[in-house]
Amino acid sequence: MWGLEYFSFSDLWSPMFMLFMMAVVVVYTFVVGPWRHRFAGSQSVSVLRQLSFIISIVLLYLTQGGPLSLLGHLMFTFHMTNMAIAYILVPPMLIYGIPDWLWRWMFQAGFWRLPVFRFIMNPIISLASFTLLFSIYHVPDNHDWIMTHFTVHRIYYIVLFISAMMMWWHVYCPIREWKRMSNLLTLGYIFMSGLLLTPACVMIIFASGPLFAVYNDPQVWVKAMGYCVSGNPADLLSKFEGPSFFNLMSPRDDQQLGGIVMKLVQEFVNAAALYAVFMQWYRRERAREDDDALDPVATSRLSATER
Repeated sequence: MWGLEYFSFSDLWSPMFMLFMMAVVVVYTFVVGPWRHRFAGSQSVSVLRQLSFIISIVLLYLTQGGPLSLLGHLMFTFHMTNMAIAYILVPPMLIYGIPDWLWRWMFQAGFWRLPVFRFIMNPIISLASFTLLFSIYHVPDNHDWIMTHFTVHRIYYIVLFISAMMMWWHVYCPIREWKRMSNLLTLGYIFMSGLLLTPACVMIIFASGPLFAVYNDPQVWVKAMGYCVSGNPADLLSKFEGPSFFNLMSPRDDQQLGGIVMKLVQEFVNAAALYAVFMQWYRRERAREDDDALDPVATSRLSATER
């Protein structure tokens, strides 16, 4: 399917990366399970949170080392699907899946309280960092250069993922006393995150022709494929004429669909985030109103008891 049958097991599944991600899941399972009592203030972690963490790790593996990663080198649509999953969907799921007591343990070291980290974690800086990194990456010349320089590719993806985690941290901050924005500001923050990524998606969707040589020029494509296939990637040209062999669409249609997928996934996730934050705000206000309404009753009962 989609030409995956032409590639080896190692090319498709990246066994070493698979083992690493499996180890992460195993360690997490022990930490929130039998090892939980070694951590100060630990509490049981719900099944929903554990599933959120495990699913996020599986999705991250599939998009960065599994078959979806390879497909992302064959079709631009899958590339943008991977970007949407790894940097828009996975971070909030990962943040939610890690309990607050584990976050406190991970950031208990004193150097995390240095002014530089407080500056970096400013909500505006976090949002601007992710938006700039994502937008700069999808400038055609930048994209092709990063995709064909493997060390830069790895570093850039790691930095982009960290910036995505920083951005989503301000939306789903798991530790109440660390939250730096009110619910109202958080709603505006989510709206701005979608708005700021729109220009990059619009550029891709409404371009008059193909923008990225990785998906159009066989020589550039072969060089990029060296990131995810073993052996000499130049041998691919003796079997296939280029990325068009694996693509049922024209390069422009593939490009447009990729931009649409990215924007739709982002809007769906943002809509879910807006709903979650609004409902959290609504429940908190209702609870506060209920407490205020009960106070006079409690006061009168106390007075009657004293009499």
